[in-house]
Amino acid sequence: MVNPPDAARRALPSVDRLLQQPRVAELIEQHGRPLVVEAIRAVIDAQRAAMTQSADVADEATLIERCAEHLAAAMRPSMRAVFNLTGTVLHTNLGRALVAKIAADAAYQAMTRAVNLEFDVDGGARGERDSHVEDWLRRLTGAEAAVVVNNNAAAVYLVLNTFAQKKEVIVSRGELVEIGGAFRIPDIMTRSGCKLREIGTTNRTHAKDFVEAIDKRTAAIMKVHTSNYAIQGFTAVVPETELAAIAHEHQLPFWVDLGSGTLVDLERWGLPHEPTPRDAIGNGADLVTFSGDKLLGGPQCGLIVGRKDLIAKIRKNPMKRALRIDKIRMAALEATLRLYADPDKLVKEVPTLRLLTRPQKDIEAQATRLLPALAAAVGETADAAVINCASQIGSGALPVDALPSAGIAMTPRGKNRNSAAERLSNAFRKLPVPVVGRVNDGAFILDLRCLDDEAGFVQQLGQLKIAR
Repeated sequence: MVNPPDAARRALPSVDRLLQQPRVAELIEQHGRPLVVEAIRAVIDAQRAAMTQSADVADEATLIERCAEHLAAAMRPSMRAVFNLTGTVLHTNLGRALVAKIAADAAYQAMTRAVNLEFDVDGGARGERDSHVEDWLRRLTGAEAAVVVNNNAAAVYLVLNTFAQKKEVIVSRGELVEIGGAFRIPDIMTRSGCKLREIGTTNRTHAKDFVEAIDKRTAAIMKVHTSNYAIQGFTAVVPETELAAIAHEHQLPFWVDLGSGTLVDLERWGLPHEPTPRDAIGNGADLVTFSGDKLLGGPQCGLIVGRKDLIAKIRKNPMKRALRIDKIRMAALEATLRLYADPDKLVKEVPTLRLLTRPQKDIEAQATRLLPALAAAVGETADAAVINCASQIGSGALPVDALPSAGIAMTPRGKNRNSAAERLSNAFRKLPVPVVGRVNDGAFILDLRCLDDEAGFVQQLGQLKIAR
């Protein structure tokens, strides 16, 4: 390895010299002096390191341009918009539910104005933050009272911690679910200070299993809706009404964790059935827990509804304060719940329901419109074609039910199609608004079910750069 000559090293401009240039003054005005100085030093260090391979020295204009690129990268938001063309509507890694515009507007007002989060305007005294949504949750679920926390995992934890510390909770072995990030029901039970009493077998649990497990250590009977998987074949489960009767006969609360909860019957729009909190309350549940940012289509939160006396005990748990939601999500949640007053308008107003119910023929028409632009963007590197595909709801909702959809498959030409498809995927993710699709069987596939901004998508295709 040849070291660069001293003359080449001396040719590198100093930090002070670059700071005196007019273009750098513009960068300082835009980004502030400390960040610009940091960028200049990083660029000079990178040039010095490159000189171990070559004695060539970039001129000042080139170094300044690299500095501008460095600053642009540093100032680019880490969390930014993407096109979710994966085919999963409620994609956990991509933020789950999109909230309605009225909810976004309410959140913006809560962020930029003082609000009566915990203030009773009429009475002029301290208020309860859950009061902003409790009446709506009571109306929509049939429950007597409600509490809101950070997410459904927090809701499950809070119920366990309130009612089952140092006691046992009976759960069927077939319902010991694991959700995203290796989060498991048995683990949260341990953390909340209670003990899991699992009964039955993976595929069959009977009423007598619950009855025989009840003793003086039992705190509750819990039913977990297996929303992220399905057991089929030789199975047996105990109906909620029967579980409620068993629990109440032994003076125990019966609790249903729905996970991904919906407030309406999805079958009215041709979607598969998913149990609602109202169903569970009607079947005798004393408490129901579910998410706000899945099928409900609201902000991230966990909802606990049920008997007034039990909700009152949950509110008194000191952990309730640690797990509560802020004013921003409370405002968005209230606005979302108000939309449910008119179910006939939900598909139009709630983005999650609109995307889930989007007709396949509309998606096919969009794919046909987009095909020429995508074919031109990938050029000779791949063949593009409209395909029928299947979307999924996602986030643990209706795991075995698919939604007929359409998309565009880009199949690389030549050998090593899988690696070439990965390069295509990487190129689309590097667009100004990253496009996230999926690679399957040697093709890069864009499921168009969730493509709202068609014009914005097409506009940036000219910037696609595919590595060879």
